[in-house]
Amino acid sequence: MELVWFILVGLIAGWLAGMIVKGGGYGLVGDIVVGILGALLGGFLFGSLGGAVGGGLLGSIVVATLGAIILIVILRLIKRA
Repeated sequence: MELVWFILVGLIAGWLAGMIVKGGGYGLVGDIVVGILGALLGGFLFGSLGGAVGGGLLGSIVVATLGAIILIVILRLIKRA
């Protein structure tokens, strides 16, 4: 059941990140991948910086979305180079 929640959070975070950075979504699978990678990146960054967001589903979505936004920005910078 945790895998389903992880995928759901990844989908929501990937979609939100795509909308925030004005690039649109990346399709169902793309949003899930961006969201999951963003969740890993966001969790790492928040842990390294000592930041904490309230636990639960909403906190997970916030961290994953922020990580996905950072990931999209990095990918766009690499793509331009």
